[in-house]
Amino acid sequence: MISVVIVSWNVRDLLKKCLESIFRYSKNIDFEIIVVDNASSDQTIEMIKQDFSQVKVITNNKNLGFAKANNQGIRQARGEYILLLNPDTEFIEDSLGKVMERMRGCEGVSVLGCRLLNTDGTLQPSVRRFPRVRDVLIILFKLHKLFPSLLDHYLAHDLKLTSSRPHVLTTPLQKVDQIMGAFFLVPSSVFKKVGLLDEKYFIWFEEVDFCRRVGQNGLKVIYWPGTSVVHHGAQSFAQQMTWRKQWWFFKSSVRFFLKRQGRR
Repeated sequence: MISVVIVSWNVRDLLKKCLESIFRYSKNIDFEIIVVDNASSDQTIEMIKQDFSQVKVITNNKNLGFAKANNQGIRQARGEYILLLNPDTEFIEDSLGKVMERMRGCEGVSVLGCRLLNTDGTLQPSVRRFPRVRDVLIILFKLHKLFPSLLDHYLAHDLKLTSSRPHVLTTPLQKVDQIMGAFFLVPSSVFKKVGLLDEKYFIWFEEVDFCRRVGQNGLKVIYWPGTSVVHHGAQSFAQQMTWRKQWWFFKSSVRFFLKRQGRR
């Protein structure tokens, strides 16, 4: 079985499309869906109860953040594999079946990410190297808007590709530092070995931190372009003011670097 954990906050319509697409394309696989709602005020809970009675819902009375809410779902998941999935994603094929088959055929894969597409069908780069301090400063001060090449290393633009499209890799499986948390597949046994997401990250860097811990335990983070999922992109977070986003990003990045130095 695969357990799909979705953390949602005020994206009812996108979540509905996400759930519809999962049930539409996942016909021959044993799965469960757990939605953790972070105190939405847009009738998300009512929509799930009315249209998706088979979905398990965990309701929070305040926004607990991405890491803590995901951990709530992980703790209640019954699957051999756990997929952390953003509510603004949409399946266009049997991605659950494909990743289950791929994972069962691979030894030592502890995190698996797939090919993400933008709403218009273009490729959405989802592979990163672990950030350096300079990369975070470039992002905070938006220097990459003027000089895009400053982030080439962080965005892994030098990976060997099959075409000019970024992140279409020449090998079926590519070991990488980290993958985007929008589609984040992990065997449940890995959470027992590595631990859950660090709940001191409210938003941002929680999946980066997890990938780093996976590597420290001698395990592999893999990008696999064998299936595609549409990721409409940062819809929950778009509801927050820019200064708050920047503060969360800065706070999370500081925690990541302090942990890397063994100071937290």
